[in-house]
Amino acid sequence: MGAAIGAVLRQRGIEVLWASAGRSEATAARADAAGLIDAGTVKELAQRSDVLLSVCPPHAAAEVASAVGEFPGVFVDANAISPATTRRIAATFERFVDGGIVGGPPSRTRGPRLYVSGADAVAVPEVFSGTPVDVRVLSERVGDASALKMAYAAWTKGTAALVLAIRQVARSEGVEDALLAEWRESIPELEARLAAAERSAAAKGWRWVAEMEEIAATFEASGAPAGFHRAAADVFRPS
Repeated sequence: MGAAIGAVLRQRGIEVLWASAGRSEATAARADAAGLIDAGTVKELAQRSDVLLSVCPPHAAAEVASAVGEFPGVFVDANAISPATTRRIAATFERFVDGGIVGGPPSRTRGPRLYVSGADAVAVPEVFSGTPVDVRVLSERVGDASALKMAYAAWTKGTAALVLAIRQVARSEGVEDALLAEWRESIPELEARLAAAERSAAAKGWRWVAEMEEIAATFEASGAPAGFHRAAADVFRPS
């Protein structure tokens, strides 16, 4: 996602930096293909940037923000984290934008929605003007964009975990074939949903463990049952 967003910004002519310190060869290859400029370290990147966009696995969001240090520009945290986690990170920056990405990585013609909130959120649409990334300003309140992302992913990824768990139970009980046959007859769209869930979980399910835990924390803070998504985290957790 981060490399793809950087690529569409480069197509617009914006200089985009990244930090190679501690990153893998695969990450370096993606950054190079996207035309990003290596600043070496996160602190060096911060010193040379006006806007910082953090897009990383949820479990690393706080660590990435902490590595930035003092930064006078606009820090946009676009990670799948709870409103409470977002507000804790926001307290360490002078200018902070809460962000939530809905949709897949952008291409030349199509892109995700980037929901933003916070006092400086109005500055973000201009950054992505002319790109496929659709920036939507929600409010001036930090936490709103994260809350929307949590609610959205609670369904999309939470139900993916549920259908995976259901199939596992049916398999363990020896009725998997009968269940799939019944789905084809009565809920025909569910078999495709299962296949998509299996592909996504195999490719990147490990990234969703912390996201499910952040969603569970969001539910708990709102007085809703948190157990749904704690269980979903267990489904995606590598064995």
